[in-house]
Amino acid sequence: MVESTAGAAAHSGALACLWRTEDDTAAFAQQLAAQLQALPPDASVFITLHGELGAGKTTLVRHLLRALGVQGRIKSPTYAVVEPYELPGLPVWHFDFYRFSDPREWEDAGFRDIFAAPGLKLAEWPEKAAALIPSADIAIHIEAIDDTSRRATLQAASAIGQHLLQDLCASP
Repeated sequence: MVESTAGAAAHSGALACLWRTEDDTAAFAQQLAAQLQALPPDASVFITLHGELGAGKTTLVRHLLRALGVQGRIKSPTYAVVEPYELPGLPVWHFDFYRFSDPREWEDAGFRDIFAAPGLKLAEWPEKAAALIPSADIAIHIEAIDDTSRRATLQAASAIGQHLLQDLCASP
């Protein structure tokens, strides 16, 4: 079961969750996907994922992409840096900046155009692209508690991020 401490946190633009199992992570991803799919088709949402290696960033993204309707293999973009997904009404880009050695690589790769377009952008290791990437609408910090449990803190930094977290908090 997904446990959240929404209450006062929702009013401050933050949400804390405890995912005891991977099924909890998948359930949370389903809720987030439903909120994202309810946005207008021209919406642009940027979500950053933070955490140590093995914290569960890619696992959360895979569950979210499945919940959004991605079929087939979902690859980690660790080597390719970005994996695009074209879903009806919602283009999605999954970035992994782990291998960046210089933040200017973001600019050189032409990602500015992607971030200027509507759609969902998910970025692991955003700190590797430093100040060149736009501000996130939601930052998700994931901490591994043990082999199966994760603590996630979601912080909204925009109106659309606050809207998504508020709706998540209101979800059953």
